[in-house]
Amino acid sequence: MSEFLPVATVTDVKPGTMKKIMVEGHEFLLARIKDVYYCTDAYCPHLGGDLSQGSLNGKVLTCPLHHSQFDISNGRVMRWTDLSGTILTVAKKQKPQRALKIYPVKIEGNTILIKR
Repeated sequence: MSEFLPVATVTDVKPGTMKKIMVEGHEFLLARIKDVYYCTDAYCPHLGGDLSQGSLNGKVLTCPLHHSQFDISNGRVMRWTDLSGTILTVAKKQKPQRALKIYPVKIEGNTILIKR
């Protein structure tokens, strides 16, 4: 699908917060930093943690499971897990790093639209 789909209104997501939404059977995470909106998959690519239960500090989105961190503006992995040492080495081999999938967002009037 390549068109933009309406998913929420600008008042549905307060500055500095996140909200999980369902669109066409897929769960997304909407986030707002000041007046900029971001959209990602709702679940962490590490082990599937529900990102809406995580934290957002500036553009850093942290998963609640193993504290994987992503830049919400581009999906870049900032930290794959909070494990360390040998356990981290083994974990990275079993589950290589993957960026968080992000989706383009645009605002039309009071409506937030995302492109799938």
